Amino acid sequence: EIFFPAFQFFRWAAPFRKGRSLGRSLNGPAPAPDRCWRSGTMWLRAVLVPLLRLYLCGMKVLWYQMFHRSFTLPVLPQQKGRVGVVTGGTRGMGFETARALAHLGMHVIIAGNEREEGAAAVRRINAEAAEGKAEFMFVDLTSLASVRHFAQSFRDRGLPLHVLVNNAGTMLVPERRTEDGFEFHWSLNYLGHFLLTNLLLDLLRRSGRRGFCSRVINMSSATHYAGEVHLDDLNRRICYSSHGAYAQSKLALVLFTYHLQEQLSAGGFPVTVNAVDPGMVDTALYDNLWTLAQVLKRPVAKVLFRTPAEGASISVYGAAAAELEGVGGCYLYNGLKTRSSELSYDCQLQEQLWKKSCQLVGLQGPTGGGGPAPDAS
Repeated sequence: EIFFPAFQFFRWAAPFRKGRSLGRSLNGPAPAPDRCWRSGTMWLRAVLVPLLRLYLCGMKVLWYQMFHRSFTLPVLPQQKGRVGVVTGGTRGMGFETARALAHLGMHVIIAGNEREEGAAAVRRINAEAAEGKAEFMFVDLTSLASVRHFAQSFRDRGLPLHVLVNNAGTMLVPERRTEDGFEFHWSLNYLGHFLLTNLLLDLLRRSGRRGFCSRVINMSSATHYAGEVHLDDLNRRICYSSHGAYAQSKLALVLFTYHLQEQLSAGGFPVTVNAVDPGMVDTALYDNLWTLAQVLKRPVAKVLFRTPAEGASISVYGAAAAELEGVGGCYLYNGLKTRSSELSYDCQLQEQLWKKSCQLVGLQGPTGGGGPAPDAS
């Protein structure tokens, strides 16, 4: 949504002028909608600033991609005998990631919520892959119950787990809540993956060994540079902004990456965790653009956007590259270790977010267990 910032300015301002109800926050009723509108500083910070920051990030990425081609994957070691899970692997970058890993000989579980798309993706990959294979398992990452069911079903199969690619995501959807009461970007992009990773972490630890670590790959985005994490309003009940919600979810993934790697390193576990940034990729993520913006985006995308296969290359690199063996806690962009946002290195924020996330999904202890999640509303 790089196009028409002026139009979007008035489009997102409209609900607050009309006094639309914003629902309740995590800690009780949200302030009245007209309070957002009366407080110009609050509105600028919560709605307009994230919008402009996101556009600026997008323009910077396009400028970079205008002069830099997608990096070329090095020769990767075969992955025969290894098992991986790729969320959102039915199409786009997730599909390309699953396909590439299967071509390397990996047994890939495509985790998604579209059964027909999943079956088609599996047929296509299995028809091409000589050594590896793919299969589909259902999971709805916006449902904590579904994530728990998927994790238990996977564990019941007795398979090891060497690679987890947390790829699934959505971008700039209108304000929407999940069945658990969470803001949609927060739930799908971050919280579902946080829970899934923790529920499978013991398998990852048991499956890895020195010299052959298990790997977790978290799909972030350059938009995390524009993100802020509001621990007292993670669901964005006050002055909702889809731009702010999306950027927050991508920043949360980077904070999660660094904190989890620190815990694993301290425990001496053979698991590495890295965040990856695919750049601007021509996928269905942009389906939520305003209609005219989509029309004008298409010629730009053909010239400057990366293809899904090019975008997926950074996930494949993180999941299989020999030079990344035993290397974790990195932010990878275009084949390079890159410095993420300054906020992402805030150790106190990392720990606070971890504890808050555990509370939201009902986890007990530092890395797993727990009962049902508390009501998010």
